[in-house]
Amino acid sequence: MENEKLTIHEFDLSIICDFFANTKRQGPGSPEETLKALSFIEGLTPKSKIADIGCGTGGQTMVLGQNTPCQIIGIDAWSGFINEFNLDARHNNLQDRVKGIVGDMEDLPFREGEFDLIWCEGAIYNIGFERGLKEWRKFLKQGGYIAVTENTWFSDERPAEIQEFWDKAYPQIDIIPNKVAQMNKAGYLPVATYMLPETIWTDYYTWQAPRLESFLQKHKGNKTAEEFVAMERNEARLYYKYKAYYGYMFKCSKPGVPRNRNFAFYKQLIFWLLNFRKWALRGKPGLPPKKCAWS
Repeated sequence: MENEKLTIHEFDLSIICDFFANTKRQGPGSPEETLKALSFIEGLTPKSKIADIGCGTGGQTMVLGQNTPCQIIGIDAWSGFINEFNLDARHNNLQDRVKGIVGDMEDLPFREGEFDLIWCEGAIYNIGFERGLKEWRKFLKQGGYIAVTENTWFSDERPAEIQEFWDKAYPQIDIIPNKVAQMNKAGYLPVATYMLPETIWTDYYTWQAPRLESFLQKHKGNKTAEEFVAMERNEARLYYKYKAYYGYMFKCSKPGVPRNRNFAFYKQLIFWLLNFRKWALRGKPGLPPKKCAWS
């Protein structure tokens, strides 16, 4: 298998965690975008509870902790990330409200109806968008929210190279109207869906480039490390070449579709379906204004 064909799922967790150790984020994102998504969440109080699933070292979790009064639990599969998470919580004087635990997003140790908000930036793909939405729904209180980022096609037609890459890396990537429909099928009413800016990707890859070089030097002669670096560099190359065709969408939703809001949901879905191709055929495939909120 050629190195450039490898995806991150083919690597042992230890080498992935070694590369991302002591980093604030393990993928594209920013404090500003975390805060923007948080602005759609209403009614959080000191009695509210938040779960950040696939939290990594907790960069976005600390932003949530600094900007809400809630009790927050971050959960991630790797203990090294959780150790850094809890150190950072103490550093930010959040340790009384923000705690990281080791756990598996496929077998979460939570009670039904425990949380007012479930958060997941750049991690739901590990379990799959539809599966995550369906299985995590039971952990939300009545009137709670879920907020996730999901890699999404901006156009219904793509060049073969990038189509083949994502078919292997994340077969569940799909166009925006289909993702909205999947949310409804899983029992959610969309609250807000919007495209994240290119800068979260370009800033991430700019930060990543020198770290990859240092990682190669640290693991000189290690074939697995060399393949990992080649894979990351290939992913960055593809993004710069095909960024008009895909990217992250932030999706904020609430469980349940009350009878008197069914019409609003389907009205918005029809809106996406009718206009998607028109936006995709513009100079840069994308969306109407960066935010499309459902009321």
